[in-house]
Amino acid sequence: MGMLFKAHPWHGISIGPNAPNLVNAYIEIVPTDSVKYEIDKTTGHLKVDRPQKYSNHCPTLYGLIPQTYCGKRIGAFSAERTDRETIEGDGDPLDICVLTEKPIQHSDILVQAVPIGGLRMIDGNEADDKIIAVLKGDAVYGQWTDITQCPESVVERLRHYFLTYKEIPGDTVRKTEITHVYDAAEAHRIISLSREDYLESYGEYERLLTASLGSR
Repeated sequence: MGMLFKAHPWHGISIGPNAPNLVNAYIEIVPTDSVKYEIDKTTGHLKVDRPQKYSNHCPTLYGLIPQTYCGKRIGAFSAERTDRETIEGDGDPLDICVLTEKPIQHSDILVQAVPIGGLRMIDGNEADDKIIAVLKGDAVYGQWTDITQCPESVVERLRHYFLTYKEIPGDTVRKTEITHVYDAAEAHRIISLSREDYLESYGEYERLLTASLGSR
């Protein structure tokens, strides 16, 4: 059956056998998009979330890591790191930003990505981590293994985007905050925790996928 139908990008695609060091990433947005797209969790189709009302454009490829989920473990880890008690996982797949030299013009694609760090973002009382990764084999970024190799200006560009992409000019209260920029080791930890959250909540989907692949 897996050969007859397109796989659901969240549930029907493996995170990858070498995760968390190398992961599959499903790309929802590319830097040229003036509309914010995101996966429809029920159907797996890419849908329009909202037009970008202002000048913000995501500076990297942006999407999700399949078969991850930001649940109680992600919330508890973020609460521990920020010394706050009320943080919860946001109930979504784990987000990922993928740096690449090459201009990729459209989304709804899969890439292999090497996590090198991340941003600990808090949206209200929810953990909304953004893993930062490089495209496997990229000529410019592909040799990076940790966020310390990334120029500060690149990290700041990502910080600015995620701190402002939900804001309306004139707002006096910021909707999101970034408490930490963390390294590859912590990114790997967060990916692993999101895998555990996923298996607890959606493990039956992985069993169906494995059975389907095994029957080929």
